[in-house]
Amino acid sequence: MLRLFFVFILAATAANAQSYEMRPSDIVLDADGFARLVLGRDLEFFDGGISRYSPGGSYSWTYSAANGGGNWFGVYAMSNDGVVCINFRTLRSRCDMFVQAGDRLVLLTEDGQRYPVRNIR
Repeated sequence: MLRLFFVFILAATAANAQSYEMRPSDIVLDADGFARLVLGRDLEFFDGGISRYSPGGSYSWTYSAANGGGNWFGVYAMSNDGVVCINFRTLRSRCDMFVQAGDRLVLLTEDGQRYPVRNIR
């Protein structure tokens, strides 16, 4: 059932990949770039939050103590156009896109937000 949910989300999102507010110099991470830069690593953002996309398809987000602390868990899938959709245990979902912006990795959201990654560990 969960796989079917992701097929639906990815199909719906693939048509909207252009809705992400990209800058002319942004380069979308493909599956190889995602595996090389993101997969199995901790991505620390400037607000202190840390996300992790594990090789088995699990996802976690840890809020910084300054933002109340806590964790969100879910599963993710990546489409061919670079869109990564997460289905959280809370039954909420979202789709994002990673781009390389110069020497910085940046997470783009469907609503036009840009979240640069501070450190990759």
